[in-house]
Amino acid sequence: MEWLTDPFQVTFVQRALWGGMLVSVICALAGTWVVLRGMAFLGDAMSHGLLPGVALAALLGGNLLVGALLSAAVMTAGVTTLGRTPKLSQDTGIGLLFVGMLSLGVIIVSRSQSFAVDLTGFLFGDVLAVREQDLVLLGVALLLALAVSVLGHRAFLALAFDPRKARTLGLRPRLAHAALLGLLALAIVASFHIVGTLLVLGLLIAPPAAALPWARSVRGVMTLAALLGITATFGGLLLSWHMSTAAGATVSGLAVVQFFLSHLASALRHHRRARLVDAPAAATD
Repeated sequence: MEWLTDPFQVTFVQRALWGGMLVSVICALAGTWVVLRGMAFLGDAMSHGLLPGVALAALLGGNLLVGALLSAAVMTAGVTTLGRTPKLSQDTGIGLLFVGMLSLGVIIVSRSQSFAVDLTGFLFGDVLAVREQDLVLLGVALLLALAVSVLGHRAFLALAFDPRKARTLGLRPRLAHAALLGLLALAIVASFHIVGTLLVLGLLIAPPAAALPWARSVRGVMTLAALLGITATFGGLLLSWHMSTAAGATVSGLAVVQFFLSHLASALRHHRRARLVDAPAAATD
């Protein structure tokens, strides 16, 4: 029992756990729509697109969160604008923004004397360095994400399954898409300093994808994804403490392991049901 409790008696690990739990819920709210709409590449591009703003803020001694917000705003505006270009596919536009913003970020970081250290921190984060003020900001971000999710649920749902119907119902799909991008940006900005820009996609994508085979509604996916993210946070911190591994990477990696285990269990369940259905038919023959 002490093996489970000892790490969480340390103050900075407790803060890391609370921070990871808040991030897990925020990522569940945004990540569910990312998975349902097949926007994983966009999520990856958005997370890496934060690098220039964060790097510039660090170089100038400014607030990293403000820098991340500015980069997220640029990425959101860029994706929205390029998405309306008729001769350019959305994937091409996102890919160009992805490479351009990442390159700009690396160029800015290279101006720092501690290039390797800074770049590693930006890409992989430091969940064990969460401060009390970070928890307050994450709490505010969670409330904002909940508000956007509740207010935009109907429009997001229509947009995910039938954009034309969304237009027919007067739900303004372009505005709904922009709001969804804003929710995604909020989740990434809130999460990047916990697990880093490179690993944030793990908590954003893996828990909702793992929840899909077991939930019967969008709200069910969100709830189960939040629980899976919290479990990955607890387990990742526990393993990283005892195995002396990078905490953020361990949390993100465990979330991906949950995804594979979930889909393996789902496949076994379907196989078992198929056998049970086939058995009576074989007996009558």
